[in-house]
Amino acid sequence: MSRVQRFFDMKQQAAPIVMLTAYDAPTAKAEWEAGVDIILVGDSVGTNILGYASEKDVTLSDICHHTSAVRRGAAEAFILADLPYKTYETPDAAVTHARALIAAGADMVKFEGLRPEIVEALAAAEIDVCCHIGLEPQHHEDKRVKGRSAAAAIALIDAACVLDRAGMSMLILELIPEEVAGKITQSVKAPVIGIGAGRRTDGQVLVVTDLLGTTGNHFRHNKRYAETGASQRDAYRAYADDVRRGAFPAEANLVHMSEEELAIFMSDAT
Repeated sequence: MSRVQRFFDMKQQAAPIVMLTAYDAPTAKAEWEAGVDIILVGDSVGTNILGYASEKDVTLSDICHHTSAVRRGAAEAFILADLPYKTYETPDAAVTHARALIAAGADMVKFEGLRPEIVEALAAAEIDVCCHIGLEPQHHEDKRVKGRSAAAAIALIDAACVLDRAGMSMLILELIPEEVAGKITQSVKAPVIGIGAGRRTDGQVLVVTDLLGTTGNHFRHNKRYAETGASQRDAYRAYADDVRRGAFPAEANLVHMSEEELAIFMSDAT
């Protein structure tokens, strides 16, 4: 049984699938130990970690680098990695670049948009593929909910069905109405993961820096499970204050020579 078959089984059993982004080994290790089902190395690394202005700035080398780090941190985890902007313009390019992500440690790759020919090419190359529709961060400058009108909703459902028939292994729906996401989830065989898509999908994904409050971003679809941004700043201030007033390092942080070696050292040093 392929590793991805587990998620088709979970869909059939109505067992919610938990996905979360990670970009480094310690985070990946913590997520794996916490029971996260799928770790996503997303192009969100660009704006949340690398300081890029847009997801479009993320390169294949960036994703490969962070995918390898995540794999080292969570050797047994199921890892999904994004194909960056402009790396899947043709089926051949998609396969070549997807193989680079697989070599870096990914189990499955993801791309945006209604591109059934890309799904078919990846499937023919025996590469599991996750599609991504609704809001497409690499291609939509307007970061708003998609599929609000009946016509737009029907277009999304049709797109999902086309991609499903082409052989996708998973689908991410971003920022679409719950009713539309529910209909898509019922209409396709592949497991469907939502982000800002309501409660009727087969699973959920969040960006880890949003979940932790690291960056200060506030999104309606997100839930803050911690406020690590504030706690980090407090820790940095405390450290800086300790250094400036001579409180760090303290005796507990020091290593001393033995009296015998110190005597020899002092004698030789003079």
